[in-house]
Amino acid sequence: MSGKLKKKATKNLMVFTGRSHPDLAHEVAAELGAEVVPTSAYDFANGETYVRYEESVRGSDAFVIQSHCAPINNAIMEQLIMVDALKRASAKRISVVLPFYGYARQDKKHRGREPISARLMADLFKTAGADRLMAVDLHTDQIQGFFDGPVDHLMARPILADYVAQKYGDRDLAVVSPDAGRIKVAEQWSTRLGGAPLAFIHKTRDINRPNETVANRVVGEVEGRVCILVDDMIDTGGTIAKAADALKAEGAAGVVIAATHAILSDPAVERLTACAAEEVIVTNTLPISEDKHFEGLTVLSIAPLISAAIHEVFEDGSVTSLFGGRAS
Repeated sequence: MSGKLKKKATKNLMVFTGRSHPDLAHEVAAELGAEVVPTSAYDFANGETYVRYEESVRGSDAFVIQSHCAPINNAIMEQLIMVDALKRASAKRISVVLPFYGYARQDKKHRGREPISARLMADLFKTAGADRLMAVDLHTDQIQGFFDGPVDHLMARPILADYVAQKYGDRDLAVVSPDAGRIKVAEQWSTRLGGAPLAFIHKTRDINRPNETVANRVVGEVEGRVCILVDDMIDTGGTIAKAADALKAEGAAGVVIAATHAILSDPAVERLTACAAEEVIVTNTLPISEDKHFEGLTVLSIAPLISAAIHEVFEDGSVTSLFGGRAS
């Protein structure tokens, strides 16, 4: 054995971002007391993406932040290429941070000859070289099992619920799930809000017509209460707007919508503005352009949650400790 002492390796946290939502990545980096690594990224004339890091990443603990927003396939491909570049440049560990996980709604087969695209996403990131995934409010918990490696499922509920409690806690509340399948989430909201009663919207959906709910019926006592209508995402806004109107028609004293991911595809802004909701509370897991802002929209930052989770991973701590020991 050599008489020379081996130099102890120094851990090196590095934060990277694609072009879909750099503001969030810079906010996360600032929370960590770090800076986003300078990166060259551009598209060739035929649409191919090129990525190169402007400094060495060898031996780093790399966190690649990219929200999958429109054009969603471009955002996904860019992040895959970023992971591949890190692996080939000898990053020690690569964690893919997905504030919004693309294709999460395609997590199972409804009919024959359909793909399970959420599983394909996980496979692609594993093949590219990802060691770990970190996502905020996955559409379904089962997606955690699609990736062959650690998955940190972060919950925006404490951020959203604490805001609701502070602003509306002195009123009689009810927590409402937009469908029967998300009752478990509504129950967790109820616990956070001191045991507010539960209700849900019974809806039917035509599987041949995406983004369209056929019918709504309120199940539960909502009359005279401020209803907190909770969901993981708002896309075109049709389902959530109809649910808000149905609650108001059943005698709700007010309706507040709380959702993590503000996709806000057209005509979401028009629908949310016209519906019975007095406030729509979301986080900034996705970029919200100026033309998507409207009166009554409140955007809360998810950066403190993501930065805390990154810190725990980097220090080999416990991410579940951020949620009082709960994995989800």
